[in-house]
Parts: sequence; structure tokens; C-alpha cells
Amino acid sequence: MIRLEPRAAPSQLLAWTSPLMAVALTAVFGALLFLFVGKDPLAGLSVFFYEPIKDLRGWSEVGVKVAPLLLISVGLALCFRANFFNIGAEGQLTVGAITAGWTILYFDDGSGSGGGAVFIAVALLAGMLGGAFWAAITAFLRDRYNANEILVSLMLVYVAQLLLSYLVHGILIDPDGFGFPQSRLFSDGFLLPIVLPGTRLHLGIVLALLAAVLGWIYLSKSFSGFRLQVGGMAPRAAQYAGFSARRALWVSMLISGALAGLAGAAEAMGPVGQLTPSISPGYGFAAIIVAFVGRLHPIGVIFSSFIMALFYIGGELSQSRLGTPAAITGVFQGILLFSLLACDVLIYNRIRWSK
Repeated sequence: MIRLEPRAAPSQLLAWTSPLMAVALTAVFGALLFLFVGKDPLAGLSVFFYEPIKDLRGWSEVGVKVAPLLLISVGLALCFRANFFNIGAEGQLTVGAITAGWTILYFDDGSGSGGGAVFIAVALLAGMLGGAFWAAITAFLRDRYNANEILVSLMLVYVAQLLLSYLVHGILIDPDGFGFPQSRLFSDGFLLPIVLPGTRLHLGIVLALLAAVLGWIYLSKSFSGFRLQVGGMAPRAAQYAGFSARRALWVSMLISGALAGLAGAAEAMGPVGQLTPSISPGYGFAAIIVAFVGRLHPIGVIFSSFIMALFYIGGELSQSRLGTPAAITGVFQGILLFSLLACDVLIYNRIRWSK
């Protein structure tokens, strides 16, 4: 029989290798899944782990997916470390896209001219403020009425999505769009610059990597980051030391919301180029998995964002090449999450065999 024996101390080695083991298990179970549905397992794994990165164009498309995932997961890592569970990043992304898009549509006369660095910066700032405002609703209700931030932030996702749908069906609809629920296409001067010529890789990837570095500096080098982490790991010790849980709530939620809003703005001003009802394929929810696979570390989430980006592109390729349903991406995300949870058990326990 197999039993689990508690370790005297958590294994630091397994704490960092567990995500790698989880990715390996995801590949194994993914191959079995393809086999059970009558598909070639090697071909299935190839479209997920090889095809997206076999050439420069593939790498650039991975970078397009990494940008929003990394921005959101850095903010969620800060929140989760402070022991506040922001599950509504998808809604904050949506509101960030709305405020950035509305700002662009206000200044963009549709002639194809105008724009520039200043207008792009203003739109990105508007996106961050929109995301921060949406997160502030959750922070206020938690701070003032002790409302559960998980439920509040999650329910606000649907409010944000309905708000976006209402706007693109109404006041922001493209008058020349034949009734389709979408805004006008943004002029080139209001779109994020391309960082790799001939591809869709835009400035968002630079902003995401910068956010990861700044997040690491904030957590590891600043006193405010230290207080935030102590409040999450040992609330009573933080209270004894005079650290404000209220301050940690507002700081972590506002940063998380601002980064999610920036991700939404970058999507609207990058690969999408307009406001549509489906501005995000679920980046805000996928980033929760990304944050935990990256061990809630701003640098670690770079690796996990890359893996999740492969799943998104691999899911699209498997639909077109292998005829799998659209849900395959979510299946791989779920396998990764459960594999990580299983591997994390070994951090605190040893496997023992007994008769």
C-alpha cells in the first residue's frame, strides 16, 4: 500500500521543481487524452509543445499571449502573497480595455491620422485606472463591510462583461460596421508599436517583462513589499508589528487591478485593435493558474506564462489540424492545475510503501 508520511520540514527542492513535474505530468496525461479520443499522441503533443515555437513567427505569437498573462499574474501574485484572493482579474481586464478604448475613440477621429506616443501613453494610463477602479470596488466592500473578496471580485467579472457588451451594441458601435457589435478600428497612431518587425509582437511584452522585474524588486527590496508578505504569511505577527492589513489590502488590490487593466488596454490596442465583446479568451482566469505555477513569484510567473501561452496556441492548432473541440485548451489548463496540486503534496509529505 502507498501512504503519505509528513516531512519534518517542507522540501525546498520540491517547492521549486514541483511546477516542472506538473508540466511533465500534463504532457503525459495530455498524450493519454489524445490516445483515448483516437488521435495520434505524438502529433497532439507536437502541436502544443513544438509547433508554436518552431520558427520566429511562432515565438512572436507566443509572446503576444504571454504579455496579458504575465501582466495579470504578476498582480495576482502580489495579491495572493498578501492573502487576498482577487479572482476578478478578468473583469478588471475588461474594464481596462473599455476605458482605454473609449479614450482612443474620443481622440481618434477615424481619419487614420493622429495619435502618437503621448496618446498611447494616455490610453494605457486610462486602462490602468479603469482596472484599478474595478478592483477598488472589491477592496472597498472587503474593507468597509468585510465582504468576501472572492465572491465580490468574481461577480464583478460578469458585470464588466455585460457592460462591454452593452457599449459595443450601443454607444460605441461602429456606425459603418453593418450592425456587428464592435467599435471602430483604432487608427495606427493609437496602436501599440510592434517590437519585432513582420510579426504581431507589440510593446505589451516589454511592459509585461518590466512589470515582472518591478514586482520582484517591490517584494524583495522594499519595506512595503516586506510588510505585504508578512501580513499574508503571518497575520498575527504583522498585527503585533503594527503592519496595517487594511493598507496591504488596498495596495495589493489596486496594483493587481491596474496591471489587469493594463493587460486589457494592451489587448485592445494590440492584436485586437478595437473593442469587441470577446476582448479576452479568459486570460484573467488562466492567470490564476499561472500565478500558482510560478510560485507567486514575479520572476517565476514568466516561465508559467510561457507554458500557458503554449496551451492557448496549441489549443488553436489542435482544433484546425486534429479536429479537437475548442475546450481542449481548458482541459490542458485543468490538467496542469490538478497536476500542480498533486505534486505540491510531496513538498510536505513523503511517499512510503508498506505491506
